Amino acid sequence: MGTGPYISVVVPVFNEGKSIGELYQRLIATLVGTGRPYELILVDDGSRDGCPALLKEMAGKDRNVKVITFCRNFGQHAAVMAGFKAAKGEVVVTRDADLQNPPEEIPRLLEKVKEGYDVVAGRRMGRKDSLLRRLTSNAMNIIISRLTGVKLNDYGCMLRAYKRNIVDYMVQYGEKSVYIPAFASWLAARVAEVPVNHDARKYGKSKYSLLRFLRQAFDLVTAYTLLPIQLISIVGAAFAFVGFILACYLMSFRIFFGTTSALTTFISALLLFSGVILLSLGIVSEYLARIYIETRRLPLYIVKEGASSAAGNE
Repeated sequence: MGTGPYISVVVPVFNEGKSIGELYQRLIATLVGTGRPYELILVDDGSRDGCPALLKEMAGKDRNVKVITFCRNFGQHAAVMAGFKAAKGEVVVTRDADLQNPPEEIPRLLEKVKEGYDVVAGRRMGRKDSLLRRLTSNAMNIIISRLTGVKLNDYGCMLRAYKRNIVDYMVQYGEKSVYIPAFASWLAARVAEVPVNHDARKYGKSKYSLLRFLRQAFDLVTAYTLLPIQLISIVGAAFAFVGFILACYLMSFRIFFGTTSALTTFISALLLFSGVILLSLGIVSEYLARIYIETRRLPLYIVKEGASSAAGNE
């Protein structure tokens, strides 16, 4: 088995002082019940409610607990990535600190990992969230499924288990603008979903908002596709085509029938030149986007076994 932990549980914490004690007790009971070595990594994301002191106290009493403390709030993604970098387990489990996903569900994910899956995601059943959050979550599921080609019903569930190789890839290639569940699904060969219970929030308020959803959606679209830029080119080409056809019509009308309306001529010229400008902007943006993709240095492929373990970047 080795000397390292089999399970690493990464929990980003932000102003969850009221729930952290219960979370710790339930998590430890669950992890001890698995009968495997474990570590609990608590990442304080700039909490202002006394969480850092509580987490430090836990780490002082339990050698299986590691605490990472940020100097300010950097967001959930940064906290999870910091936990990934510190994790040593063969399987890394992520979850929220708000207790809505019961810690007792973790063994179900671990059992699914044993079946050979690289990523096992929880699917929240009987969600206790607001209607707005459920609607935005469904929209996000559709967007990510289309972009990654991996259809899951609940990308927003933080209760997820990752094999060691996926975590290593995330640490090596992950970046601030990548949504972890989407990138992990893109990396994994086998992804599964497990139904899990979902409880009402006991303490505090949700940090989720419509603005956060819009930012995530924009981040996803720009991270995984050139569609926005390509749409500019398509719209520009369409405008230019319509303007050109209208200009040809006006010229023939002027030749055979006399003068035309000044307004019609203006609209024709406006469509033509607007189309040319948008098309030019789209082409320039295409080149800039390709430079951006190159600087991100995402691998073209990743070799699992073979003569070389390096990722191809050709």
